[in-house]
Amino acid sequence: MLTVRGLKRLHLSVSFDLPDGECVALQGPSGVGKTLLLRSIADLDPNEGTVKLDGMLREAMPAPAWRRRVTYLAAEPGWWSDTVQDHFAAWEDALPLVARLGLPDDCGAWSIQRLSTGERLRLGLARALMLRSRVLLLDEPTSALDPAAAAAVEGVIAERISDGTSVLWTTHDGAQARRVGARIFVMRADGGIEENRP
Repeated sequence: MLTVRGLKRLHLSVSFDLPDGECVALQGPSGVGKTLLLRSIADLDPNEGTVKLDGMLREAMPAPAWRRRVTYLAAEPGWWSDTVQDHFAAWEDALPLVARLGLPDDCGAWSIQRLSTGERLRLGLARALMLRSRVLLLDEPTSALDPAAAAAVEGVIAERISDGTSVLWTTHDGAQARRVGARIFVMRADGGIEENRP
């Protein structure tokens, strides 16, 4: 279980539990702090409070080890090399997942420059999923996708959830929040969250 107590970053002040195998959808207006919250849990930005995974404090392990267990997927994933496959530790192992997300096998050789926003999103998700994290922090992972691609993403994530992965998923789509979330958190302008049942 991911436990968040008194997490503070700028105006944010948040406490909640995320049990194994549960997806919580996070909603709220643009600019209210949803991304700040995800980045803070992943320890990518300075923050205060207590964050634990299975009772182990975030500070008890090196930051890279924490982020392999509690993985943040940005709304615009980062790229640092020329071709797609350069961003994967084992491209061949990733191919079944890449295919399920609707991308062709030969996309590994593609230049990052030729990728559409939607292709970048799906490949960034595939890269994150290859880590087999305990917790996924997903920042609008289907925002630039057509309905078929979004459905493929939802299906792959649903399988991970059924295998015990916990997910915190930001979305502006109310219908999607109700589909994917066992619970829905709404972030308020004051930086707190309240729970709405889907």
